[in-house]
Amino acid sequence: MSEISITLPDGNSRNYPAGVTGMDVAKDISTSLAKKAISCSVNGEHRDLSRVIESDAEFAIHTMQDDAHALELIRHDCAHVMARAVQEIWPDVKVTIGPVINNGWYYDFDRAEPFTPEDLTTIEKKMREIINKKDMVRTETWDRARAIKFYEDNNEPYKVELVNMIPEGEDLRMYWHGEWQDLCRGPHLVHTAQIPGDSFKLMSVAGAYWRGDSNNAMLQRIYGVAFKNKNDLKAHLHMLEQAALRDHRKLGREMDLFHMQEEAPGQVFWHPNGWRIYTTLQDYMRRKQDAGGYVEVNTPQVVDRKLWEASGHWEKYQENMFIVEVDEEHAREKAVNALKPMNCPCHVQIFNQGLKSYRDLPLRMAEFGSCNRYEPSGALHGIMRVRGFTQDDGHIFCREDQIEEETKIYIDFLSEIYRDLGFENFKVKFSDRPETRAGSDDVWDKAEQALLSATRAAGIEPELNPGEGAFYGPKLEFVLTDAIGRDWQCGTHQVDFVLPERLDASYVGQDGAKHRPVMLHRATLGSFERFIGILIESHAGKLPFWLAPRQVVVASIVSDANDYAQKVVDDLRAAGVRAETDLRNEKINYKVREHSLAKVPVILAVGMKEVEQGTVSVRRLGQKQTSVDAFETVKSTLAKEAIAPDLA
Repeated sequence: MSEISITLPDGNSRNYPAGVTGMDVAKDISTSLAKKAISCSVNGEHRDLSRVIESDAEFAIHTMQDDAHALELIRHDCAHVMARAVQEIWPDVKVTIGPVINNGWYYDFDRAEPFTPEDLTTIEKKMREIINKKDMVRTETWDRARAIKFYEDNNEPYKVELVNMIPEGEDLRMYWHGEWQDLCRGPHLVHTAQIPGDSFKLMSVAGAYWRGDSNNAMLQRIYGVAFKNKNDLKAHLHMLEQAALRDHRKLGREMDLFHMQEEAPGQVFWHPNGWRIYTTLQDYMRRKQDAGGYVEVNTPQVVDRKLWEASGHWEKYQENMFIVEVDEEHAREKAVNALKPMNCPCHVQIFNQGLKSYRDLPLRMAEFGSCNRYEPSGALHGIMRVRGFTQDDGHIFCREDQIEEETKIYIDFLSEIYRDLGFENFKVKFSDRPETRAGSDDVWDKAEQALLSATRAAGIEPELNPGEGAFYGPKLEFVLTDAIGRDWQCGTHQVDFVLPERLDASYVGQDGAKHRPVMLHRATLGSFERFIGILIESHAGKLPFWLAPRQVVVASIVSDANDYAQKVVDDLRAAGVRAETDLRNEKINYKVREHSLAKVPVILAVGMKEVEQGTVSVRRLGQKQTSVDAFETVKSTLAKEAIAPDLA
């Protein structure tokens, strides 16, 4: 082919000689564009500008203004430049892989000596030197034999292993950043100086087994973050500082909420203060569900494997289940049971008791269900990722024509709860069929269409989250944003045609015949444990007054004011406020500091002046100024603040 036709984003086409590269096209369009160009897309494939365009194609140029492509390239090139820097400083270090991850990258190294924090500073300095050299990035396609010989000659055993893992017939793309080389699919920037030198930072070092296998060598993984400019990096680092200050594990200790210990991995020991948050939140949710027309149930924790086989969990979910074997009396074999990882099959058993009519639908069933799921020990994280948890689980049994209305009702229900808990904004993701699933494609087509139509009818255009549905049906994921801009996936809403069929659920329709109900799985908070962790971090421990476990401490300034302090507490408790005294023989400033660290929202100080005047000195958490007010006025104000939002 002597010429190829390139179609530009404006719809116009131009002819170019065979062998033309993306950079050639960019220069032909505009010299200034070519200087700004960082990569291109050829028929939708993201590519280096140096690659040849093989045939007629739709073509687009990307610059640093193109956020998604720019960030991917910056972070990927940072990984290569970091690896080059490491090998220039320590030539005996062996390199492995360095992928892009959220906000940055990592690269794994085989080095005898551990990297230190000072080493990271040295590597960063060397990276900036490399960036300033403005070395061109070039790429070639090699065959397997040539690549293996190259890496064997250069004593890079991990790269030899990687080459051997690539399927036969697949191109091996070799990249050079100056004289330093790596095996990579690409794409990459045009030259090293396109990396903004002041917008990246090396963050930490961790251990990582080669290819994630504990039988392999332990490597050292260096993590870095990178952005398009210095301000974005600064904002990210500030967010990380805030996240560290808000860490629910740290605040959990300071507020005396809970603890974890090795004898019960992934299980929470709730202290009185933490359990107060838990029960207050549960009481609130119970009232909301009662008002929303739900009936509350409770189902067994340990269930025979037969039910899990019938539901499909034994086949699709067994690796996440805790199995319990029991020597039943007079039985020939051990009885095999499982701790329930979810509540849905048990709720179907309740639905199946007695005859149901179309008039009974929708039937909204809810349970604060205690569940247990196996999570690898390395994945456990405070109360955010646990093995034992309680879910505000609900299942709506309805007719197919009720899916849209029930979905809309539920989205309104969830939105109101999130607002009450301080989360004004949330996103909705639509997760369609996963690779491992139950049910036919026809059933999945129907379920996906029903849920998507219902979501749009509720006025929401969801973001697609491909392949992340449950094994029995598609789902909506509700992702809320916390006070420092982090996203948390909490609520879910799923359409399920599969489980009612597998567990033989039915109702009598208006025509007198039996029909299968549709099952809508929904959880608003999800795991109570995880949601409480999110609340703690989003509010930095300064929970809304109605939810705070310790709402008021009344601290005496002198012992002669102790009786008055106790009376203030008694009156506040009678008004519905959680109050306690601090009558210790300590200075008032000491008491204030201690209770402020424990995130007590209101501290009332009382001395002889307050006793004589019937007042209290009011200090609110986070406010430097105090005020002296009549106690009756303060009591009235606090009593109103102590009322949960649904009761106000």
